[in-house]
Amino acid sequence: MATIEWLVVENTLTRRQNASQQKLVFLLAVENLHYHKQVEVVWAGEDGVWQTLPASYLGPRGDAHEYWQASLIVTAKTARTLPGNIQFALHLRCDGKEFWDNHQGVNYHSRQGSGFSLPDPLPLQNLSLKSQLDDDQQFVQVKVAVNPAVQAEQVFLHWTDDNWRHTQQTKCQRSKRLKQPGAQIWSARLKVSDAFALQYSIGCRAAAGEFWDNNAGKNYRISREPLKLMILNLHCYQEDNQDYKLSQIAKAIDEQAVDVVCFQEVAEHWNNGHGDWASNSAHIINQRLTHSMHLYTDWSHRGFDKYREGVAILSRYPLHHTQARYVSDSHDAYSIHSRKVVMAQIHVPYMGAINVFSAHLSWWEDGFQQQFQRLREWSDSLLNDNVKTNLLCGDFNIAAGSIGYQQVVSSNQYEDQYLAANQQGLFEKIFRVNDAHWGNLLTDDYRIDYIFMNKTSALQVTSARVLFTEADYGQVSDHVGYLMTFEPG
Repeated sequence: MATIEWLVVENTLTRRQNASQQKLVFLLAVENLHYHKQVEVVWAGEDGVWQTLPASYLGPRGDAHEYWQASLIVTAKTARTLPGNIQFALHLRCDGKEFWDNHQGVNYHSRQGSGFSLPDPLPLQNLSLKSQLDDDQQFVQVKVAVNPAVQAEQVFLHWTDDNWRHTQQTKCQRSKRLKQPGAQIWSARLKVSDAFALQYSIGCRAAAGEFWDNNAGKNYRISREPLKLMILNLHCYQEDNQDYKLSQIAKAIDEQAVDVVCFQEVAEHWNNGHGDWASNSAHIINQRLTHSMHLYTDWSHRGFDKYREGVAILSRYPLHHTQARYVSDSHDAYSIHSRKVVMAQIHVPYMGAINVFSAHLSWWEDGFQQQFQRLREWSDSLLNDNVKTNLLCGDFNIAAGSIGYQQVVSSNQYEDQYLAANQQGLFEKIFRVNDAHWGNLLTDDYRIDYIFMNKTSALQVTSARVLFTEADYGQVSDHVGYLMTFEPG
């Protein structure tokens, strides 16, 4: 496949009483050579004046390419001042290199009002490349351009709304309203209902055989927004420029559209043990959000000799069945070895109910083993047919690869979601195989903050990244934060 090529060109003309309108749309396939790239269509109308039309990214095409699109609408009082017949070439700038497709020096051509055109020998192409469902969207309209040379007899969608556990087939209808020549337009409407995502491929039956557009082997997918979960240790009011940093945390939650946040080292003034809600750091962050979230917090012990120190959960969705428990042997408010965990059940739209725990456990030598065992027993007791996901989130004070970490994951019950998202196959290699060198693979991994999810969960992690570095939002604590996304498996 070429580095850059066109898949569909739309050149339509609409005449109205007071004006005429010409619409130009270019759907392109671009090789994903580098994240930073500039894609353009260089074109000229009948006036011979060359212009540059920038393209925008639409989504992935298979494993190695991307969809890009450039569009332009020109309105004029008379058809004579419209672009008319056009010629064009494609231009890509990427990683200091330039790539052209100008049809071997003679450019490509598109006649005014020619409708949709596909290059030979491309038999068909999906025109509905939107990847995100709108809130409460119940139907998806899929539109397909079919090369007239194929002489299509039937076009259909092969699709699923449960990750291919069950499949359906829906016939497309050919549009009879288009008067322009060019490619045939077929369409179908799929019912989404309460599904999280639809996946589909497009088939075409003709006398010459059967043709498919399956997004270069990856199928097309349109989905709801994933669940976004953030974890961060707030460092118990020990930061310079503390007020600014609390605002930066709120800014990140807003800009990243985070759904659930788990905080550790949440602090408020001691006030003779009575606390001071106005100074509670989780509360302050929540008040600085564009839209405040549901908040549940509790404290474990006196921190830094002047604060009530604890943990918190913030959620855009209501919190149900909230609980707070000591998982440590000590319940002494004056001992830093007293560790309390908070949990809440959250009903996530299109995903169901999940249990979220915000934890700050002790170091291995200070009781981690017993604390995690109590946390695991507690979380296990809350799983049932209606709630299949436990997310154990926070600062576990165990380095990746340490004996404490091994205790968590070697039981084959909970998985490290950051590792699962970022190092394909590595979790499998280390913890499902008796690999004597497993620890060496994590020697440069200094994380002590995790999201552990039970293996029997109905969810799967889809991305995980570090937040609050100099590259984004700046350092706000002695910990970095982590942002992870989850979808139904």
